[in-house]
Amino acid sequence: MDEARRIRVRGQVQGVGFRPFVWTIARREGLRGRVLNDAEGVLVYAAGPAAALDRLEAALSGEAPPLARVDAVEPAPWAPEELPAGFEIAASGPAGAETRITPDAATCPACLAEIRDPATRRFRYPFTNCTHCGPRFTIIEGLPYDRPKTTMAPFEMCPDCRAEYADPADRRFHAQPIACPACGPRIWLEREGAEAPGDAIELAAEALRSGEIVAIKGLGGFHLACDATDAGAVARLRDRKRRPAKPLALMGTDEMIATHARVSAEEWSLLREPGAPIVLLVKAGRPLPEALAPGQAALGWMLPYTPLHHLLLDAVARPLVMTSGNLSGEPQVIGNAEARDKLAGFADAMLMHDREIARRLDDSVERVTAAGPMVIRRARGRVPGTLPLPPGFEDSPPVLALGGQMKAAICLTKNGQALLGHHLGELDDALTWAAF
Repeated sequence: MDEARRIRVRGQVQGVGFRPFVWTIARREGLRGRVLNDAEGVLVYAAGPAAALDRLEAALSGEAPPLARVDAVEPAPWAPEELPAGFEIAASGPAGAETRITPDAATCPACLAEIRDPATRRFRYPFTNCTHCGPRFTIIEGLPYDRPKTTMAPFEMCPDCRAEYADPADRRFHAQPIACPACGPRIWLEREGAEAPGDAIELAAEALRSGEIVAIKGLGGFHLACDATDAGAVARLRDRKRRPAKPLALMGTDEMIATHARVSAEEWSLLREPGAPIVLLVKAGRPLPEALAPGQAALGWMLPYTPLHHLLLDAVARPLVMTSGNLSGEPQVIGNAEARDKLAGFADAMLMHDREIARRLDDSVERVTAAGPMVIRRARGRVPGTLPLPPGFEDSPPVLALGGQMKAAICLTKNGQALLGHHLGELDDALTWAAF
């Protein structure tokens, strides 16, 4: 016997491919109805056999897209006045503005396969992404989260990208940062303010292999990079940055990390999360220069988390130092002009691109303890994010905590949730204060 249900889905379910996911499941089960975004999350109206509706409800939490987090699935009876012939994705009205922003996410396996496949139109394209991965928080300039309110606004979609964006069966359906070589951002290598001719990735890789320091524009700011196996390059980086002993973060592939560190199953899981944090790992195996972390038993490692990083590591074939590109006491540089002004004394070359960074974000830092994973610095890939508070907080008034003068970060409690802000740094600096 057929039934009709109204199903409310709460959690991180907007901007993560949830509506096309629901559409796919509903069509698979032969259901009729619609799915839409609204101010509380996602709303599903579905009609069909009771068993099929039960399977849909189970799939909403059990098969959700990788970047989704389902906090609640709340079904209720529904008495439809009229049903569509099939199942459709309905447009969200003004009340459906996406208010919960998704953190930036590391390149997914499907996009990684594309950039390595010469037969695809995104072969070696460093800004490849889809609804399962790519920039989010670092490109948003306003709400609702749609392309005109991101730093992708200047890049008009080509017909091929537009077709993917409009197709509910495509994993790029409503992927706001969607791009390709025909219509998206580009990269180049600069030396002394002038663009160097040639393939930017190969030129940067050649510079790194020869011991040079390269400033690399990433998701949330610039890094200063060098060959982590080259003691001379590491020493030059420390000397130029006037950073004699503070540990330097490293980026490497799975194989590189396994060669130089002892990694538990839980640590591998943390490294491979969509947030791709820096994870502190005990040194082991083939030694690296002691100057990377003098006197320390552990090194901070992260996996490549953008197509640009993957392509660069493929070309260099060595682990890289990836330390924050900034002047002492200042936050990470995010703009091209700012990089030319402030990082020229550190870097021999700069790997640049023309997608603006709306929000400065350092790399998150975490470690695994006896009690489980511990966040040391909450930033890229972890924010914005919420934590559920104990029962009773739903009725408490909102509270804003501003943190301290040093290592500032904010937290807002509302509706039984704690909304955690990203690491900002020391508020003595004018740029950090402005970001605060």
